[in-house]
Amino acid sequence: VQLVESGGGSVQAGRSLTLSCQLSERAYRVGYCVAWFRQVPGRRREGVAAAERGEGEERANYADSVKGRFTISQDNAKRTLSLQMNNLKIDDTGMYFCAAGTFCLGGYCCPEEESFGNWGQGTQVTVS
Repeated sequence: VQLVESGGGSVQAGRSLTLSCQLSERAYRVGYCVAWFRQVPGRRREGVAAAERGEGEERANYADSVKGRFTISQDNAKRTLSLQMNNLKIDDTGMYFCAAGTFCLGGYCCPEEESFGNWGQGTQVTVS
């Protein structure tokens, strides 16, 4: 099971950035849900957005802190997951991880760490 993130970098506040995640065939098969998380040193990983594999972004779930600014999307043919981040803020700085996992207790995909068992290595986003 392999997930590989790319697209991180350093940007000024207010600008946009798009992250990508390439899922291996196995990661794509076993992950009913796909998601993006972020983490800063000294703090636990925070869920950013989650979506059901193969579903449209209209059914995605987002953290309150990114609603209206971030959009999760998928290219099922390429097995890629993207995170479009607009109007970036300094608080968006962190290491961003993509993940594949299963449904939350409510039977939907939610950005909660305990529902995800397959992770990428992360890509750093720095907003200044």
